[in-house]
Amino acid sequence: MDLLIVSGLSGAGKTVALRTLEDIGYYCIDNLPLFLLRELALGLRRTHLGAPGEIRHSAAVGIDARNQPDFLSDLPRLSDELREQGIECRIIFLHADTHTLIKRFSETRRKHPLTGGQLSLEEAIQRERELLEPLGRIAEIRIDTTHTNVHELRDLVRERLGGAVQASVLLQSFGFKNGVPEGVDFVFDVRCLPNPHWQEALRPLSGRDAPVIEFLERAPEVGEMCADIQVFLDRWIPRFETDGRSYLTIAVGCTGGKHRSVYIVEALSRHLTETGHRVLMRHRELP
Repeated sequence: MDLLIVSGLSGAGKTVALRTLEDIGYYCIDNLPLFLLRELALGLRRTHLGAPGEIRHSAAVGIDARNQPDFLSDLPRLSDELREQGIECRIIFLHADTHTLIKRFSETRRKHPLTGGQLSLEEAIQRERELLEPLGRIAEIRIDTTHTNVHELRDLVRERLGGAVQASVLLQSFGFKNGVPEGVDFVFDVRCLPNPHWQEALRPLSGRDAPVIEFLERAPEVGEMCADIQVFLDRWIPRFETDGRSYLTIAVGCTGGKHRSVYIVEALSRHLTETGHRVLMRHRELP
C-alpha cells in the first residue's frame, strides 16, 4: 500500500494537495491524530489486499501542527515501522515564506490553528515551523508554494506523484421535446439525421434495436456525425482531465429521444470505453 502523509504549514496548500490526491485515486483523510496512523495504515492494508502479495490501495493522510509535539517527533520512527510492514510511506511537505502565509490568512480571514492564547499570527506561523520541523526534515517531497497558485499546485502534485485525473464520462440521450437535461457540459443535437420515427415499423423500437441500427447505418451522414463527435471528445476530454476535471456529462438529443440519440450514445460509449475511459450511460426517454 502506498501511504502519503501530507503535512506542512497552514495556508501552504495542504487542502488543495489532498483534494488533488483524491481526484487521482487516493483515499484521503484530513487532520488525522497521529496516534491513529499506525492502526489506520495496517487496517487499510488488510482490507485492500488483492491477489497474494499484491496491494492495490493508496491512501493520503493530512497531518498538521495540532498533533502533540511528542507524536510529531515520533513520526520518523513510525514511518520506518510501517515500511517494515510492507507499506510504502512517504511524506509530502508544503511550505511558504511567512509574508505569503500572512497575506493568505489576511485575504481569507481564516484563523490560524495556533493563534490561541497570546500568540500573534506571525508568532503562530513561527511556532508551527518549529513543531513541523521533524516532518519537513525527512519529507521525500517538499513543495514551496510561495509563488504558486492553486492550479499550479495541483499540477505540481500530479507531476511529482506520477498521477493523472481520469474523468468519468456520463453519456445521456434525451428528447428535445421534453427539454434539455440540466447540468450537462456538452450538448450535441442530432435532429438533422434521418428519423426512424417516420418508418411505421421502426416507430415502436429504439436505437438499441437491430432494425433501427440498420436503418441509421445505411445513411452516411449518421456515420459522419458520430465520427465528428468522437474526434471532438478524443481531443478535448484529455484537456479537461489535465485541468483536474473528474467528471464530464455529455448529452445527445434528437426529437423524441428514442432512436437517433440512443444510437449515437451507444456508439460513443463503445468508442470511449475502447479508448480507456470510464463511461456511464443513461437513456432518459427509455423505460
